[in-house]
Amino acid sequence: MAKLLYSVTMSADGFITGPNGDMQWMRPYLTAIPEVDELIPRVGSILVGRRSHDGDDPHQGDEGEGKAFGGGWEGPHFVVTHRLPPTPEPGVTYIDQLPKAIAAAKEAAGDKYVNIIGADIARQCLAAGAVDEMLLIVAPVFLGDGTRVFEEPGGRTIRLRPHPGSTLRFDVLR
Repeated sequence: MAKLLYSVTMSADGFITGPNGDMQWMRPYLTAIPEVDELIPRVGSILVGRRSHDGDDPHQGDEGEGKAFGGGWEGPHFVVTHRLPPTPEPGVTYIDQLPKAIAAAKEAAGDKYVNIIGADIARQCLAAGAVDEMLLIVAPVFLGDGTRVFEEPGGRTIRLRPHPGSTLRFDVLR
């Protein structure tokens, strides 16, 4: 059965985008990352929020622009949104309810991962108790502002357990 994995590259100070959703800060850090290379063939579908789906692309201007993992992965995308587009994109399913989106993404993924993209959709999945694992890639840079990897007004503790031999991959404890 599919597991939900929040995989994300973040700055050392915890931001996944710079100010105004800028993802271009990430370009120097898009080199081969063994954990990501190992993950890509294990992803069966992508669950993404509308803001991330429509947002800035760190591969802008490259041949991987507009493609998951810069073109390293192809498969079904499930976009959670209350603003359904008049004309859907091929390979993209827009769903307006998180539980339905999770179920569809898990079914499409089979026994592989549903890879979560976007801080807000990840926060919603964590609140729903649906996230099984996290892969946190820390880029050696401080951004000082932007979208935090996790933010909960008033605070909320999410306990994690490192995978054996890793300081970047965690099981979510429930």
